[in-house]
Amino acid sequence: MEKSKSILFSVIMGVCIITSSVAIGWGLAHFRSGVERNISATGSASMNFESDLIVWRGDFSAHAETSEEAYRQLKRDSDAVKQYLSQNGIAESDISFSSVNIYHATRDIYDDNGNYRGSEYDGYDLSQTVTVSSSKLDEVEKVSTNISSLLESGIQFTSGAPEYYYTKIDDLKLELIEKATENSKQRVDIMASKAGAKIGKLSNSNLGVFQITAMNTGSSAYTYEGCLDTSSRMKTATITVKLTYDLR
Repeated sequence: MEKSKSILFSVIMGVCIITSSVAIGWGLAHFRSGVERNISATGSASMNFESDLIVWRGDFSAHAETSEEAYRQLKRDSDAVKQYLSQNGIAESDISFSSVNIYHATRDIYDDNGNYRGSEYDGYDLSQTVTVSSSKLDEVEKVSTNISSLLESGIQFTSGAPEYYYTKIDDLKLELIEKATENSKQRVDIMASKAGAKIGKLSNSNLGVFQITAMNTGSSAYTYEGCLDTSSRMKTATITVKLTYDLR
């Protein structure tokens, strides 16, 4: 009887050991298969460039008792503005005028004690915007800052800040993507080489957003959606590319 019990116990222990070994082996195999065997790196590329298109806007207005007189005054101012631009090297094809805005003017009325009594009709206010779009950056910058002659002639003129653009931005973006991709691949190669690993197929790639900032502003001007600076003539374009490769 004791011998039978001993044999039974040995059989049971053997079965338990075999079952445990199988379970542990199965778990290790699945644990190892679940481990991600890949390598990734983010590359970047930047390029400085100069804008090749400038857009500048200015506003002028006229006030008169009647709309007809206000329009005649605005037309005289419009002709004077156009002449000023032409005399300073701006081509007529680069100049455009908006439609005329017309408003009924009113003025506030106060009594002798300074109390507000209401408002009354005060003629018409007319306004118009002139826009210059040109590749002649130097000439437009000059006219945008030197409007004293217009003011001295009695024109109520307000100059806006020039905006700067680059007409070959698509070509620039493609070149940056190519360079950022090469940079990312180089980083992956270096890491794999130093780690003694071999790179397999590309499993994933991600393109970051373009950041176009004023030159020398750095990454502090970057935004999550991407930045497009229009206030500076000299700019810097930056892009990132992340590549992920399987390991063999």
